Amino acid sequence: MRLVILYGSQTGTAQNVAEQIWREAKTWGFNGPVLPMDEYPVQHLIEEQLAIFVVATTGNGDEPDNMQKTWKFLLRRSLPSDSLQRLRFACLGLGDSSYAKFNFAAKKLNKRLLQLGASPVLPLGLCDDQHDHGPSATALPWIAELWNELRKSIPFQRQKNGEAKAIFKWNVTYSHPTTPLAEISHLQWPLKNEAVCFTLGENRRTTAADHFQDVRFLRFVFPSIISWNAGDILDLRPSNADEQVLQFFELVKEHNLGFNESTVVKLDTVYDDMPVPLAYAKPVTVGMLAKYIWDLNACPRQRAFELLSLNCEDELEKEKLEEFASLEGLDDLINYVNRPRRTILEVLQDFRHSTSKLNLPILFELFTIIQPRSFSIASMPTTRSLDLLVAVVEYKTKMSKPRLGLCSNWLKSLTIGSQVYGVIKRGTMSLPSELATPIVMVGPGTGIAPFRSVIQYKKEQEKNGGKIGELIVFFGCRNKAKDYHFAEDFTRWHAEKTCRIFVAFSRDQDHKIYVQHLIKQQKELISELILKKSAVIMVAGSSNSMPKAVHEAFIEVLDGNEEYLDKMIKGRRYQEETWT
Repeated sequence: MRLVILYGSQTGTAQNVAEQIWREAKTWGFNGPVLPMDEYPVQHLIEEQLAIFVVATTGNGDEPDNMQKTWKFLLRRSLPSDSLQRLRFACLGLGDSSYAKFNFAAKKLNKRLLQLGASPVLPLGLCDDQHDHGPSATALPWIAELWNELRKSIPFQRQKNGEAKAIFKWNVTYSHPTTPLAEISHLQWPLKNEAVCFTLGENRRTTAADHFQDVRFLRFVFPSIISWNAGDILDLRPSNADEQVLQFFELVKEHNLGFNESTVVKLDTVYDDMPVPLAYAKPVTVGMLAKYIWDLNACPRQRAFELLSLNCEDELEKEKLEEFASLEGLDDLINYVNRPRRTILEVLQDFRHSTSKLNLPILFELFTIIQPRSFSIASMPTTRSLDLLVAVVEYKTKMSKPRLGLCSNWLKSLTIGSQVYGVIKRGTMSLPSELATPIVMVGPGTGIAPFRSVIQYKKEQEKNGGKIGELIVFFGCRNKAKDYHFAEDFTRWHAEKTCRIFVAFSRDQDHKIYVQHLIKQQKELISELILKKSAVIMVAGSSNSMPKAVHEAFIEVLDGNEEYLDKMIKGRRYQEETWT
């Protein structure tokens, strides 16, 4: 029985769910690949009879990078409406209801598959990160219902190859060579794109020393052959902090797990339908795995507790682990892992009996691969530097140690001359094709970063004789003296009349002022640009409450004409690039 499982995943969550379905499928006797959608030859979909799609939504309702080619193919008007009439399918979406286009990618895919004649096994499932139990609240019962529905038409039963939690993806062989393997910090990039080497030329704090948040300006030197457009993004893959790597090997040594930093590991497939990831394509040492590949800072998912329970001989630990891995134990799991943001290393320290039974095959299942992080580029190539503006993530929970964001703290720690590898890709926002089209930019906090590149680009075009449209910038921060990012640039550009900038310093007066207040104050100016000059609006920054408040401010600017703003969104005259 063939079952194709395809996923679109940006951060690894959709991949994790897809692999969970794949493991369960093995116990029911199904065979078939579990792949990123773009690695599956989509033209063969017309020959398939059963497929499961697990699709995350990223950016402003966009498809993940690893399904964009497939999505473009499926959108072809030349495809007959009965192209997929043989296919039965189920689609599970992973999204966040705090975004306006909640689960948009999955909704679009589900609708398109129906248009092409495919038949649904069960209704579209919509997971929500905002749910108290996270995506699992929808995913787990949806997967259970999937097998119930399939059994109504396909006679299958549980196979003899054990429980789903005991099905491993790869064969792991390792050795202790006398000749050490050369350390390679630039291991295979987990994406297909070619990674480029960037050299750090500047790393300084831009916020005042007594400000609550450390924001970093990083300037990189790049190869002359590299170029990018205004609004583009740099993907960087961080490495683990030395302290975390040390903690990992202390656990290894304490429990005598049978390997060390120099142990060389090689992976091979157990199943033909589960290929070895690019990151594991070549033999590596465990030291390299702990430093550059395994995400030691990640909060563990339910799969981790399944794995820890496998060889556990302590009854109390085993019972608790199995509870965390169950649907009934989600509340306790959320309280133990998600709310305090407990890392996988801290979990291993808590469950010491289970940790003592770990081995390398289990560790490869236990640890997720470090995913690239995306940052808006804050400069243009003509400036001869690639600039980033990065807020360093550090916060407190009930855990004794502060929680540290992996990538931002890695960037903070880099010294001048450090080399990093990254991939430049297109951003979610795009500039209007006509230079003379006005642009209204809203970028509180580090959301201002992409707009610095936009203004630099516009200045270049004007210098080359182009007639550019009006540029309006709304920026917000707490204090003029503490976190006014790129203040010198914007003050100069405002004086030169390159752009008009309106700044909301929320804490510099008795009452709080935010960017949405300034937008409303400039109603006459903004409404004229929108209605008479077809201005484009771009919004970038935190996805918490800002995008909704800004959206409502523009509706007020348009005298409550929400329908007009909706048309702007559909026509990409209103664009958002937000992040959690």
